[in-house]
Amino acid sequence: MAASTANVDEITAQLEDCLSKYGFEVSPLKVGWYNSLLPASFHLAYPDDTLAVVVLSTPSMFEQAFLPFMEERGCQGLSDPIDQCVKHQVSSCCLSEPTIKILYSLWQCFPGQEVDVRYDYELLPSRKPKFLAQTAAHVSGAAFYYQKSDVIDQPWDEKKMFGVCVHPKFGGWFAIRALLVFGGVPVTSEMAQPVPPDCVPSREGRIQLLEGFNFNWQDWSYRNIVHPVQTYSAETEGLLCHSSGSAESLLRQRDRSRE
Repeated sequence: MAASTANVDEITAQLEDCLSKYGFEVSPLKVGWYNSLLPASFHLAYPDDTLAVVVLSTPSMFEQAFLPFMEERGCQGLSDPIDQCVKHQVSSCCLSEPTIKILYSLWQCFPGQEVDVRYDYELLPSRKPKFLAQTAAHVSGAAFYYQKSDVIDQPWDEKKMFGVCVHPKFGGWFAIRALLVFGGVPVTSEMAQPVPPDCVPSREGRIQLLEGFNFNWQDWSYRNIVHPVQTYSAETEGLLCHSSGSAESLLRQRDRSRE
């Protein structure tokens, strides 16, 4: 027995309902789609038909989730506060009553089920990442992962060029935060693999994107390779570009604006 597309839709809709108000998006995939693009050393150790869901953050996550999280927790004593905020939101979603009800109904059909939550900043004992975020986003259809091999007549010879994902709505103004693997939940063959939107179809555009990401990533211009519907606010850019003290400074500014 395998989970139907209706089961997948129910799980995805519940995660979306929990997380979208905090500036996150979710997209389902099968483990086999992910593993098929990678060498065995990076495979997820689950059957190919296992359900997984990738979690992305959009620009609004900083105002809708991160700053309220910092206001509640305070800035002192927090290392990697953005990572901790993401973990808090994803964990809270997985433990919410509506999510547990859906998972409980699945547990009755698939008693061996577990939710393996992997975050983009986590490493295995081998120092390899727990999952390759851009590959997961690509196979789920959430974003197109542009790599050197996607450029015809490459101008870089043997030079190493790192790939980058582009979101159809946000361009480069987003991040891939987590992968939820529903171990023990096989999905039927009816679940078809989506094709990620090719937002940068021309050779010239792909060269511009990859060179911007590899050579001038600090100016963030590569993020605008497509016209985004939303970008990071000036406050968020300052927070990401400067020291950890920026979060405390930004919270003080927000407090003054309310007086």
